Amino acid sequence: MKQPALPDPDHVWLASLDEAALHEALLGRVAAAWQLCRDYHPELPRPRVWLDLRGRCAGQAHYGRGGLRFNPVLYRENRYPFLTEVVPHEMAHWLVRHLSDGHRARPHGREWRTVMERLFGLEPRVTHVFDTRRASPMPYRYHCGCQEHFFTSRRHSLARNGRRYRCLSCAQTLVYQSFVEHGKHTTNV
Repeated sequence: MKQPALPDPDHVWLASLDEAALHEALLGRVAAAWQLCRDYHPELPRPRVWLDLRGRCAGQAHYGRGGLRFNPVLYRENRYPFLTEVVPHEMAHWLVRHLSDGHRARPHGREWRTVMERLFGLEPRVTHVFDTRRASPMPYRYHCGCQEHFFTSRRHSLARNGRRYRCLSCAQTLVYQSFVEHGKHTTNV
């Protein structure tokens, strides 16, 4: 495996960025990855970039919308690995799809792996190990006598304003359990 093709971002600099600067850093990294891909495929269209992806997925090459979607919560909490792994991962999908027979390629197949290894100089990993609980559509954890329950923001707000919820199995009132660090979740990038 060769050295990563994109420059390594500085950890201290990344940690100091506010929301606007963090967005600009993402756009800059996508532009650098795109430029690297254009050295191989000059006709590659520039992808648009959105920070609107929710849930456990860190990134997505969205061909119908013409660009790349990223998860703002996972990006904010995992800045360095997001820029060094997720952006090249999605840009590799973007490049493979725009090759002459790219529509036939499997999402994490031979072509994608080759781009990750040879162009970006990275191990072609399909999953990330980010903690996805705060990025999940149901990030609020409640418990009863028999299990955990996960609430959406709306249901959590209603519970915080006095609405009571009971477990259908044990009939106990559900109690909010604030975030407690456990093991990290493994999910597709």
